Amino acid sequence: MELLKVSANSKPKAVAGALAAVVRSQGAVELQAVGAGAINQAVKAIAICRGYVAPNGIDLIMIPAFVEIPVGEAKRTALRFRVEAR
Repeated sequence: MELLKVSANSKPKAVAGALAAVVRSQGAVELQAVGAGAINQAVKAIAICRGYVAPNGIDLIMIPAFVEIPVGEAKRTALRFRVEAR
C-alpha cells in the first residue's frame, strides 16, 4: 500500500490530488503525519479529497492509528491515516 508523508508545510490541495489519484488506481492509501501542523494538513487534504472523488461515486472513509517511527536514535509517535473507498 502506498504511504504518503504529510508535513506542516504541505499544501492540502496538492496532497488531496495525490490522494485521489492513488485511491482511484489502488483503492486505498495511507497518510503519515508527525506533529499538530502536519496532522491538520492531512485532515484538510482528506476532506478536500472526498470532494474530488465523490463525482466518481467513491465514498471515502478514514481510519486513524498511532505508529512509532524511528527518527535518528529516538522514536517518535506519528498518526497514520488509512484512507479507502467504502
